Amino acid sequence: MLYFCTSIVSMANIFQKPFIDPAKSPVFYGYVILFIGTIGIYCSIPGQTIGVSVFTDPVKDALGLSRNQFSNAYMIGTIVSSLVIGRAGVWFDTYGARYVAFFAAITLGVTLFLCSWSAIMSSYIKDLLSVDTWMVPFVLMTVLFFMLRFAGQGVLTMASRNVIMIWFDKNRGKVNSFSSVALSFGFSSSPLWVNSLIEGYGWESTWQFLAIGLLLFSIFIYTFYKISPETHGLLPDGAKSPSTEDEKQKVVTKQFTLTEAKKERAFWMYGLTLAFNSFFITGLTFHVVSIFTHEGFAKEDAISIFLPGSVVAVTVSTIFNFLSDYLPLKLYLYLMLLGGFLASLGFLLLSTAAGVPMLIAGFGILGGFFAVLNAVAWPRFFGRAHLGSITGKIMSFLILASALAPSIFSLCLSTFGSYEMVGYLGLAFLLFLVIGSLKANNPQ
Repeated sequence: MLYFCTSIVSMANIFQKPFIDPAKSPVFYGYVILFIGTIGIYCSIPGQTIGVSVFTDPVKDALGLSRNQFSNAYMIGTIVSSLVIGRAGVWFDTYGARYVAFFAAITLGVTLFLCSWSAIMSSYIKDLLSVDTWMVPFVLMTVLFFMLRFAGQGVLTMASRNVIMIWFDKNRGKVNSFSSVALSFGFSSSPLWVNSLIEGYGWESTWQFLAIGLLLFSIFIYTFYKISPETHGLLPDGAKSPSTEDEKQKVVTKQFTLTEAKKERAFWMYGLTLAFNSFFITGLTFHVVSIFTHEGFAKEDAISIFLPGSVVAVTVSTIFNFLSDYLPLKLYLYLMLLGGFLASLGFLLLSTAAGVPMLIAGFGILGGFFAVLNAVAWPRFFGRAHLGSITGKIMSFLILASALAPSIFSLCLSTFGSYEMVGYLGLAFLLFLVIGSLKANNPQ
C-alpha cells in the first residue's frame, strides 16, 4: 500500500514538472516562443474573417439563409464576442499564455466540429420543434460565430501574440518582422487552400480537418508556451544580465494599468486606427466575391487580389518592423492612415484601371502597419505588466469593428445598390483619425 501511494506521488510530481525547461534550452527560449507563437496565431485562421469568408456561400445555401441573414448572424456573434474578450485579457495576466491559449485552441477545435454539423443540427432542431423558419439556422450560426470569433480571432490570437512580445524588449520589432512575414503569406494564401479543400472535400469535411489540426496543435501549446523569461530566471532578448542602461530604463518605464492607459489619447487613436483596418479588411474579405462581381470581375479575380496584397504587406511589415526599434511609432500611424486613404479611394474607383492597384496597395499598407503597431505599440507605450488586459480591450475594438463590417457592407449594397457608400464613410472616418492623432504621443 505504501509503495502504491509513493508511486502515485511520484507520478504526480512528474506531471507537475514542465516537459520543457526554458533555462536549459541550448538557444534563447524566446526564439522557440517566436516560432510556436507564430504558428499559434496562424492556427486562429478558422476564427478569422479570412477563414470564415470562404465558407460564406456554401454554408448559407446549405442552411437556407440569405446573405443579409448570414452577415447579421456573423455580426451579432462577433459583437457579443467583443463584449467579453476583455475578460480573456485579465485571464492572460492572471494565468499566463499557456493555459489561456491551450483552452482557446481546444474551444476553437470543438466549435469547428459543431460548425461542420450545423446543417444537420438545424434540420434536427426544426424537426424537434416542428417549425420551418430561418430563425433556427440564424440563431444556431450566431452562437457558433460567437464561439469562433471569441476563441479564434480573440483569445488564441491575443495570447499567442502577447507571449511573443513578452519574451523580447529591445529586439521586439526585429522578431515581429519574422512573425509578420510568415503570417502575411500564411493568411493571404489561406483562402486559396481552404477553397481548394472545400471544392475537393466539401465544407463540412474541411471544417473537420481544421478542427483536428487545432486539437493536435493544442498539445504543442501546452508543452511549449511559457509566460515570461523572468519566470524561468531569464531576461528578455536573451540578455545575460541587466546593463546599467536597462536598470535606468526600468526606473523610468511606467507599467500602465488598463484604467491609466485609457486616459491616454494614444490608446484611443492607435486603437481606432487598428479598428479601421479590421473593419475595412473584414468587410472586403467577407464580401470580396460580391464586390468584384458587382463591378464585372470574375470570382477568381476577386480571390487573386490577396496574394499581391500580401506582398505589399510583407514588404511594409518587414522593413518597418525592423526600423520600429529606432523610429517613432507616430510616423507609422500616419503611414497606416495613408494606406487607409489609398484603400478607400481604390474601393471607390474599382471599376477604373487605377482602382484595383490602389486597393491592393492600400490594404497591403494597412495590413503591413497593422502587423507592426498591434504588436509593438502596446508594450512600448504601456509596459508589459498589464499587457493582457490592455490588449484585451484593444482586441474588443478590433472584434467589434470586424463584427459591424459585413452587415454595413451588405446594408450599403441593399440600400444604395452598390458598395460605394462604404468608401465615403471610410474617408470621413480616416479624416477624423488624422486630426485626432496630432497629439497622440507616446505616454512614456
